[in-house]
Amino acid sequence: MKRLQLISTLLIFTTRTMAWRSSGSSNAELVENLRKYRVLASRRAYDAMMAVDRADFSPRDPYQDAPQGIGYNATITAPHMHAAALDYLQNHLVAGANALDVGSGSGYLTVCMAKMIGNTGTVVGIEHMPELVELSKKNIKKNNRELIENGNVLMIEGDGRQGFAEKAPYNAIHVGAAAKGVPKALLDQLAEGGRMMIPVEDKYGNQTFKQIDKINGEIKEEVVADVMYVPLTTREHQLNRR
Repeated sequence: MKRLQLISTLLIFTTRTMAWRSSGSSNAELVENLRKYRVLASRRAYDAMMAVDRADFSPRDPYQDAPQGIGYNATITAPHMHAAALDYLQNHLVAGANALDVGSGSGYLTVCMAKMIGNTGTVVGIEHMPELVELSKKNIKKNNRELIENGNVLMIEGDGRQGFAEKAPYNAIHVGAAAKGVPKALLDQLAEGGRMMIPVEDKYGNQTFKQIDKINGEIKEEVVADVMYVPLTTREHQLNRR
């Protein structure tokens, strides 16, 4: 519980200040800074982020600890939130696991998750913008082509709110945009003992990052931090968002 409270405090703090404190001039410096400021606690998450160069996935300022636009009114999430998600999912992103990355965007976190799962597991990245699905495949093939060729990563076009039942159940689910409530389809596709990390927007427009565990068939929710993500919505709404 102390670790959860500590990370919750850090996440709130980092949302406001780490955009200048954790940034680096290289991928290695960025990841080291995330660990230095204790945003990144897990060694396995650290190794995954070290192994995946954000420059392959962000068209500008890849080593700044801030969200970056990737086109089509979408962003690649700030590194400190990716680090937090991987930290919270580390015990579920294990060898041979099955994982789902909703709103996979540029493909960055999908690949990080795959690095943690290894070559006996599968990560499905689902994204409703077909242009971003194709972009993510190109990004992954720059330095991680084998993940696609070996079937360790599967990039799918679809409504992430509905998950991807064909490969369910999932030991780990990450959602990279704020949902209005937790989608039932994702809860149904979460494996027994599995964990989901998801930003959720309430009726007042406030967002919280939630940890959701399925234990003995029951759903347990815990708020980790206050956050601000782009909305998890339809393709049409995203293209028309101002």
